[in-house]
Amino acid sequence: MSQTTNADCREVNFDGLVGPTHNYSGLALGNVASMRHGGLVSNPREAALQGLAKMKSLLDAGYAQGVLPPQQRPDLGALRSLGFTGSNREVLARAAAEAPQVLRAVCSASSMWTANAGTVTPSRDAPDGRVHFTPANLQSSFHRFLEPETTGRVLAAIFRDDAHFAHHPALPATPAFSDEGAANHTRLCGEHGEAGVHLYVYGRQAFGGDPAHEPKRFPARQTLEASQAVARQHGLAARQTVFAQQHPAAIDAGVFHNDVIAVGNGPVLLYHEMAFLDEQATLDELRSKMSTPLIPVRVPGEAVSLEDAVASYLFNSQLLSNPDGSMTLVVPGECQEREAVWRTIQDLLLAGHNPIGEVVVKDVKQSMRNGGGPACLRLRVVLSAEERAALTGRVLLTGALHGELVDWVERHYRDRLAPDDLADPQLADETLTALDELTRLLEIGSVYPFQLG
Repeated sequence: MSQTTNADCREVNFDGLVGPTHNYSGLALGNVASMRHGGLVSNPREAALQGLAKMKSLLDAGYAQGVLPPQQRPDLGALRSLGFTGSNREVLARAAAEAPQVLRAVCSASSMWTANAGTVTPSRDAPDGRVHFTPANLQSSFHRFLEPETTGRVLAAIFRDDAHFAHHPALPATPAFSDEGAANHTRLCGEHGEAGVHLYVYGRQAFGGDPAHEPKRFPARQTLEASQAVARQHGLAARQTVFAQQHPAAIDAGVFHNDVIAVGNGPVLLYHEMAFLDEQATLDELRSKMSTPLIPVRVPGEAVSLEDAVASYLFNSQLLSNPDGSMTLVVPGECQEREAVWRTIQDLLLAGHNPIGEVVVKDVKQSMRNGGGPACLRLRVVLSAEERAALTGRVLLTGALHGELVDWVERHYRDRLAPDDLADPQLADETLTALDELTRLLEIGSVYPFQLG
């Protein structure tokens, strides 16, 4: 059991490495950017290097940074389970001819958005004093439903020491327990090593919900029942949790996860006025349960419309704590392209009465075109010094590891990939070669299906 103290706790942002099959297939219903850019030619090499550049800049600024490997793609096992037989070349050719959308799904590099990898409870909050992990089942879409098994293996390989880490199975992959991971979960506290309150945001109730309070255009991907189940798995008590419903109008505007409309860090909750169905009740319950005063930073719709929020991903930003008590907001470059958003950042955030003292702009355009900003790209894991020392492999970023990963990307990734290229058997071979080398580079052992036979 970990003996966590406030002084040695740090939040580590584990970013997902963008996979070699990064492409624009427009697979995500309700994700406006993904739907809009479907069919475009992508640049996997640029995407991976953009992600690594963001990681390195945060490392250089003094933040703890980790990396998580991508999934094995194309998922040939999934194609074979759907009746496609023969050699890899034959399986890909037949899928391209008979079910091109299925082929695109099994080639998706969506695991780069590790905010969806799972939900994490720090040891400070868990009754057994261990860090708890539950992989998200991602059952709302086929291309993401393929991820949890490998995600669970990766997390178990890195967070291996059962004296410090506890792993739970993904929830049943049914609509009633639809779970999208940390993209719908925010931990609010004083400092990272202090006791926290866990805000779980859901889009609908599976049992006994009111259809009038559900979105009409796009599906709600997180259920109340899933959020409650994860909290139970991790041993959280009622005094440690708040369950709030996302505003259905926001979902219908393209806010498919809560992290597209709100971001929290420490005691700060930065949110759009349309983030929650019952804004005041959500704030009141958080205030009643937090030991540190909540600092809500509300962005009104008259300052930033839902359309601008979704287009800019202002709220899909990383909010990071600094040693002096201030916070840094890491925003995508698209925020500068929307006048109302950039004005709000300058006037409301930087000049407001809140700890946000700096805004850093990062270019993650390759990810943004598929609907994932800086916050999507990272899974937040609060770890004590002892827990960080118990990690397996080379997953905490250093300057040396960054250089090796950049070299790995430049040797293995293509700089152009159109959806029609996904049937190329050479791409599959290139990907397996790259991933095999990556697991050796990260020293995490065999985690991919092709390595496990």
